[in-house]
Amino acid sequence: MLKGFFHVPKAVNEPVKGYAPNSPEKAAVQAAYTTMWNSKIDVPLYIGSEEIKTGNTRNITAPHDHKHVVGTYHLAEKTHIEKAIANALEAKDAWANMAWEQRAAIFLKAAELIAGPYRAKINAATMIGQSKNIHQAEIDASCELIDFLRYNVEFMTQIYADQPKSDSTTWNRLEYRPLEGFVYAITPFNFTAIAANLPASAAMMGNVVIWKPSDSQVFSTKIIIDVFKEAGVPDGVINVVFGDALMITDTVLASRDFAGVHFTGSTHVFKDIWAKIGANIHNYKTYPRIVGETGGKDFIIAHPSANAKQVSTGIVRGAFEFQGQKCSAASRAYIPQSLWPTIKEQLITDVKSMKMGSPEDFGNFVTAVIHEGSFDKLASFIDQAKKDADAEIIVGGNYDKSVGYFIEPTIIVTTNPKYTTMETELFGPVITIYVYEDAKWEETLELVDTTSEYALTGAVFSQDRYAIEVATTKLQNAAGNFYINDKPTGAVVGMQPFGGARASGTNDKAGSALNLLRWASPRTIKETFVTPEDYRYPFLGE
Repeated sequence: MLKGFFHVPKAVNEPVKGYAPNSPEKAAVQAAYTTMWNSKIDVPLYIGSEEIKTGNTRNITAPHDHKHVVGTYHLAEKTHIEKAIANALEAKDAWANMAWEQRAAIFLKAAELIAGPYRAKINAATMIGQSKNIHQAEIDASCELIDFLRYNVEFMTQIYADQPKSDSTTWNRLEYRPLEGFVYAITPFNFTAIAANLPASAAMMGNVVIWKPSDSQVFSTKIIIDVFKEAGVPDGVINVVFGDALMITDTVLASRDFAGVHFTGSTHVFKDIWAKIGANIHNYKTYPRIVGETGGKDFIIAHPSANAKQVSTGIVRGAFEFQGQKCSAASRAYIPQSLWPTIKEQLITDVKSMKMGSPEDFGNFVTAVIHEGSFDKLASFIDQAKKDADAEIIVGGNYDKSVGYFIEPTIIVTTNPKYTTMETELFGPVITIYVYEDAKWEETLELVDTTSEYALTGAVFSQDRYAIEVATTKLQNAAGNFYINDKPTGAVVGMQPFGGARASGTNDKAGSALNLLRWASPRTIKETFVTPEDYRYPFLGE
């Protein structure tokens, strides 16, 4: 093993490229998009050193053109999951015993591969498979993922450097061991960066992983796997399986060596997983770590002193970027009566100016929602709002799935602060607005805090510092990420660690050292230099 206290490169946030007309990055991503669109990939299971094609496949299609097939992926059976667990455990000792700087080098290399030769590929794959426009793909699949990898290496070294006090008689050390067993990573469709970070952060701390990506994110998953392989992640460290989520989860949770779950997805699914872990608790070798980021019903509240144009821009960007399919997307807003006429006019103007269509056309701000199930759910809420006496759609409200799963950006105004779309997570381009009396600022803050079971993100707009202070205090438990005079989306790694509480998750803050600590099992080592040889203490003397 090498000797020395090694310093890793200082983590810096990856600059977001602009993709302006005639720019080299625009040409590169358009070329990658065209190539991928006109090709077909076949994605196997990745178990140990094997790439397994089961023959039981599903098609990969683009949400904005759901009849266009860009590839297939293979589904696992229970025996494959058991094999993945066995391969992970077989790889565990060598990976856990690898010097930390060697693990760091692998993930630093992965970051630079994405920043360079894989950037256009991973962005284009995200545009095709998840229907993100180029800006949303760039800030996610490239910049945020690069930031996760760079900053996690830096956080890992900070954790390892945190050591207890010693004195002249005793040397105390703290060893940050990986967990005893394997980690199960379950990742969502909406962020390529999250999909990569959940298995990578656990692996970086010396753990081995079974990774189950979302069925709706397999296209960009393949690029992540290619990057990890080229960066040097050893076989068996991150095993990738697709298939029936219930079967995979039940098989994983039945293993005595299950040591933790790293999850992003729905609140209901996470609670079911937690319950199954509890039911199996007597079977496990150790208490599993349970880390999850789940749902949100994220809010914007404007004070009467707020700048109306800033509020309307925050609503439009916060609610409709990536079709409202961010965990942090604004989906309920509270606007004072005095500002409402101006904000309403601006919102209608902005939404009507938006173009919707394929992400291949860089002029489209909005593209399709992820799949038919999401489309149908959103359409049903929109149809109900059209019927309800206490709701009015002021812009949008149309939808069409003949070619792609397109839902118009839709704004519902309600006279009922507890209206269903003020409380229910929709995960689409729909926001509901409640207009409150200016004098009821603090009462409305209470409404914001108590309306939803979630507590992920939220934003307050105000030019009155006293009002900001009151909101920040009263809403301290309503959002794990709180924004002042900004939209409630766009957390940056190293700047705004992300996560919420209540029904929004365990708030273990992805993009910070707090998350990495969950994948370490500390061991205290005390070494005494002169060991006593008589049991008697001075107080026993006469």
